[in-house]
Amino acid sequence: MDQENSRIKVVARNRKAFRDYHILQKFEAGLVLEGSEVKSLRAGQVSLKESYAAVRGNEIFVVNLHITPYDKATIRPPDPRRERKLLLTHRELKKLITRVEERGMALIPLSIYFKNQWAKVEIALAQGKRQYDKRAAKEKLMAKREIEREFKERQRRY
Repeated sequence: MDQENSRIKVVARNRKAFRDYHILQKFEAGLVLEGSEVKSLRAGQVSLKESYAAVRGNEIFVVNLHITPYDKATIRPPDPRRERKLLLTHRELKKLITRVEERGMALIPLSIYFKNQWAKVEIALAQGKRQYDKRAAKEKLMAKREIEREFKERQRRY
């Protein structure tokens, strides 16, 4: 489906992912949910903190994704931190499974959103940053902000 015709509503983002990992490649995956979990997602009751994707056999699951139980649900609510299956094409599954088996690779959820009516997860094939990488990135960001600040001040003077 064309990007222009689809409506996207972002529910949650994983802000720490870009700080802690080098993002190598992004994938869009469907998310298997129960009915009350969809209502909680629509209400924004989700946390990506400390969540990751893990390979179980020939499937990929999101682990530690916290979806708060919907308070108006009539049936027994599911476990908020249960593993949830990701829906990917066979080709993407094979590619991700082989890459994750390499040393230092991880699958990290970047965001959860609704594309039209379907719940989707944007996952990334990522490699963990070392402490010195994090410091270098922070210094680079601070230098960029300082340059922008100086530029704005010079424009204000003239």
